[in-house]
Amino acid sequence: MQHWGETFIKFIELGIMLIGLFGLIVPVFPGITVIWGIAIIHGVIFGFTSLGWWILAIMTVLAIVGWISDNLLMGVKARERGAHWLSITLSLSVGFVASFILTPIGGIGASILALFLAEYGYTKDQQEAWEITKQMIFGWGWAFVVRFGIGALMIGLWAIWAW
Repeated sequence: MQHWGETFIKFIELGIMLIGLFGLIVPVFPGITVIWGIAIIHGVIFGFTSLGWWILAIMTVLAIVGWISDNLLMGVKARERGAHWLSITLSLSVGFVASFILTPIGGIGASILALFLAEYGYTKDQQEAWEITKQMIFGWGWAFVVRFGIGALMIGLWAIWAW
């Protein structure tokens, strides 16, 4: 039977992980990193058993997939609609830089605007540029779904380890 202090700490860890999971609703909130980091802290506090190391390894792979899913799915959806690679690269780069200046939400807006303007420059067709931009936005939505699923799976794996 666990000591009440251990159980309390595990519930605190779970609470922080759930904040990370539901924080994914906010664009660019590092929820996956929060979940993964708490798992590492759990291992430091309670020790890394063989099972713990395996679960942490799986969680690390899942975290990496979660980290790259945004850019990958956004770019893939835009590319499927016909976006040029240069436009996608420009869009993601502008979004990254702008997120430091305009906050993460501003970075997303800047990224979307950059893709629209770059594709409009290529196609000279406002409707086509908008259709490509919409696909990038849909890709961003799918990335949220993927990250949320990965986060939930990571929390489930941690629960197997912790309890």
